Amino acid sequence: MTEPQAPQGELHSIPALLARNVARYGNRPAYREKEFGIWQSWTWAEAADEIRALALGLLVLGLKPGDHIAIIGRNRPAHYWGMIAAQMCGAVPVPLYQDAVAEEMAYVLGHCGARFVLCGDQEQVDKVLEVEETVEGIEQILYTDKRGMRKYDHSRMNALADVQAEGRAAAQRLGPELDARIAAQDYDSTCVMLYTSGTTGKPKGVVLSNRNIIETSKNTAEFDHLRQREEVVAYLPMAWVGDFIFSVGQALWAGFTVNCPEGAHTMMTDMREIGPTYFFAPPRVFEGELTSVMIRMEDAGRIKRWLFRHYMEIARRVGPALLDGERVSLGDRLAYGLGNIFVYGPLKNTLGLSRIRVGYTAGEAIGPEIFDFYRSLGINLKQLYGQTEASVFITQQPDGQVRSDTVGVPSPGVEVRIAENGEVLYRSPGTFVEYFKNADSTASTKDSQGWVATGDAGFFEEKTGHLRIIDRAKDVGKMADGSMFAPKYVENKLKFYPNILEAVVLGNGRDFCTAMINIDLNAVGNWAERNNIAYASYQELAGHPQVYATIREHVEAVNRSVAEDEMLSGCQIHRFLVLHKELDPDDGEMTRTRKVRRAVINDKFADLVTALYDGSSSIYTETEVTYEDGRKGLIKATLKIEDAQVFGDWARKAVAA
Repeated sequence: MTEPQAPQGELHSIPALLARNVARYGNRPAYREKEFGIWQSWTWAEAADEIRALALGLLVLGLKPGDHIAIIGRNRPAHYWGMIAAQMCGAVPVPLYQDAVAEEMAYVLGHCGARFVLCGDQEQVDKVLEVEETVEGIEQILYTDKRGMRKYDHSRMNALADVQAEGRAAAQRLGPELDARIAAQDYDSTCVMLYTSGTTGKPKGVVLSNRNIIETSKNTAEFDHLRQREEVVAYLPMAWVGDFIFSVGQALWAGFTVNCPEGAHTMMTDMREIGPTYFFAPPRVFEGELTSVMIRMEDAGRIKRWLFRHYMEIARRVGPALLDGERVSLGDRLAYGLGNIFVYGPLKNTLGLSRIRVGYTAGEAIGPEIFDFYRSLGINLKQLYGQTEASVFITQQPDGQVRSDTVGVPSPGVEVRIAENGEVLYRSPGTFVEYFKNADSTASTKDSQGWVATGDAGFFEEKTGHLRIIDRAKDVGKMADGSMFAPKYVENKLKFYPNILEAVVLGNGRDFCTAMINIDLNAVGNWAERNNIAYASYQELAGHPQVYATIREHVEAVNRSVAEDEMLSGCQIHRFLVLHKELDPDDGEMTRTRKVRRAVINDKFADLVTALYDGSSSIYTETEVTYEDGRKGLIKATLKIEDAQVFGDWARKAVAA
């Protein structure tokens, strides 16, 4: 594959794109932030002035080319500016997850050797000060929010606003040096370093170049016709590659506006006020919103519930066809129009999705029922398939070719093929440069021709050319009788139900499949309140007989659906239990992007796994948990294990056994 050259006009770096946007869209809004209930706005010209002042201030503090500067905090314009300012100085921004515990933060800071750390607030500063006991090399700590910082030792600690003030004062003296550093950036300079989620081990630092980010942003922006008129809401972790591409790469390439909400507690209000036109969310966000909708409907009056059910039935039948421009009868169009007045329009407004032109979901497979629900409302939700190592995009769904069971066709500029063992391979301009300080992993992931092994199993459909992902290659296995085992396929079907937050399906090499299930405390708690069922804790509610009965109904409904898939019918769940605690990243059971760490769960809950397969009707267990303040504790519980009905050939096998 020949390397693409820099775009016309020498737009070979993020700072170069910023300068172009100032010249082209100078007075248009570039960033907005809501603070204390008020939206503040910066044009491209104003943002560029803030960024340059910060870059000059970093030079005053001694930031050198090649240095790594860690950025830890919530989505704020100042933090995005910090990334661009670092690039101007020839340094490498390394965003971290703001909810990472000190131990996780210590690994990344130590591994990248960060000399500078930009923190959002006092909480993040405290974590950095804590990890300095084991991490060497941190020389400067910057912070955005001054609250609570007055009594700290400021000998090497500065407020971001003060650094900018120093930069403005030094503009005449250091301006030529900064301009020289900006000019030295080329297409192969490092743009950012992002750490993987560490599903199977320690996170790896993925080095992405300007070429990776800009080519990917250019190609995908053109794919979906993204222009400067778009509005996006930046709310996902800045350490995640998706946020970097959407809120930095594509935002700088297309020149659209990045809106930063005040916080998670105001997210829905902020979404309604902004009305994003381009939106991305992982499946868990769409699952959570659907759960909230279903809870509200259960609390609604009889007439509202009837209207919702009646018009949602019409939406499921008609909505996707209308969205794809297919022929629909006049009667169905009129019925859908009435539904839009009474149900779909108000619902989309409540969710903040009224103006969505393009929406994407990725990160893991989304349940077909959840996906179809949003498209039935007229929301142009599509799927993409990607990785950090690909600068996100590997495949995308073109408009008019959207389905719940595929992830689309190769993104522009991306080549995809299937290896003999069924693993998906790709190469593209977005393919990462290397894993930082990990040549062995780089070599085992990317070959000499640039092909990257994704670790996912999949295949191309002959008729459509769309890619279907079965599961993680390492998770796909075989049952004892040789039938395919693909846990994620079943887990996503289970998570369609609002009562189920998370599920872990077991069965590789076994005679049958079992499952460990997390209930959704909001949904099930709401049901308990409506039915006057008292409970004192998650554990007590999870073990309630009526909760078990409801979960069994969901499991059996999923089994009935899975039985219809000839290839995966062996993945029906024969036995299940409801876990006594929520799977938690702080306990190591999930990554910060909420992907299940199966190896950890198999080891940590080995006694539960044994009980699921030895015929036990209950199991006593003790589990270590981590509290919010970092203390460790022990949860003790006796869990019930129940059987579930299976269907088709597997039902006959069960009877024979």
